[in-house]
Formats: sequence, structure tokens, C-alpha cells
Amino acid sequence: MKQEIEIEFKNIVTKEDFFKLLSHFSVKESDLKKQKNYYFDTNDFKIKAHGSALRIREKQNKYTLTLKQPHKVGLLETHQDITDEDANRSFNGEALPKGAVATQLYTSFQIDLSKCRYLGSLITNRAEISYLGGTLVFDHSIYLGVEDFEIEYEVTDEEKGKEIFSGLFTNLQIPIKKTENKIKRFFLRKAECK
Repeated sequence: MKQEIEIEFKNIVTKEDFFKLLSHFSVKESDLKKQKNYYFDTNDFKIKAHGSALRIREKQNKYTLTLKQPHKVGLLETHQDITDEDANRSFNGEALPKGAVATQLYTSFQIDLSKCRYLGSLITNRAEISYLGGTLVFDHSIYLGVEDFEIEYEVTDEEKGKEIFSGLFTNLQIPIKKTENKIKRFFLRKAECK
């Protein structure tokens, strides 16, 4: 099991501004690497109700089960590596594998992992670079007939990170918009599709 605190800032940008930022930081389109998020929740969305998210991420043919939950600063992430067999069984309606994430989910919210079901996926083409003590992330995501472009800034110091993030967009004259995380955008789009 691995746990970490995630502090990040996000901004949805236009396709034009996304490519402007790639160019500004000398990031090539070929630097964007594909990853896929598979989302899970209970039938009555108990995980979402706790402001949390449960996903399997597929990256470079490896699978990681992650629970993200609110923390006093940022999000607490609990990670568990799983096999591709476990992942594929989960996508096909079988229970997610037991382990650290199941324990954390039950301890925090009294939710049994066996009650969680697969809801859908989101593909992201991502590049990351080091930037002023943090990690600047360029994400092009595709899900449920939508594509969006997002810049994230992952940091360890919330106050300093916010200042750097705001300064970047101010200097490049790109507006900062209120940006929900990917799973919230996924769920909003899923609700629109009903």
C-alpha cells in the first residue's frame, strides 16, 4: 500500500491555449503518453457522496487501484497495484480485489468494495514536466463523446503552488476557470447522456 497527499491546481483551457502552453514549455505532442482511468462506485453513489473517487488507472500496461478522499489539505490517495487479470475481472462485473484500498474504503466510509461496480472510462494523453518546485501536467482527455484540455500543477506547498499557478496563467494571458476534477467531469457528462 502506498498513501500520499495530493495538492494540485487545475485549469480547463481551450485547445488553442493547450497547444500554446505545450509550445511555451517545448513539450511536443509526441511527449503525451496515453493512460486510461476506469471509474467505480456503488449503485447509489456512496463514494461520490463522500466527495471521494475510486478508480483503476492503466498506465504502461500496469494497473493501480486508487481511492481518493478529502483531506485537510488536498486529497488523501491510497494506491494498490493490481494484476491485469484482477483489473479485467473488475471491468467485467466481478468484485474489485481485496487489499489496502478495500480496507481504507471500509474504515473511512463503511463501504464494502464488493458493492462497487464499473461505470466507465476516460482516456488521457498526458505529459509532465518539472516546474518551479512542482510538476506541471498537460492533459488531453477523451470520455463519453467529449474531449477537454486541462493543465494541472502538483505541489507540496499549497500557498506557494497557488501563487505560481496563478502567475503562469496571468503571464500567458490565459483565463483561469473553475475546474472540476476528471471524475466529476466524467459523472456530469454521464448524467447529461441519460
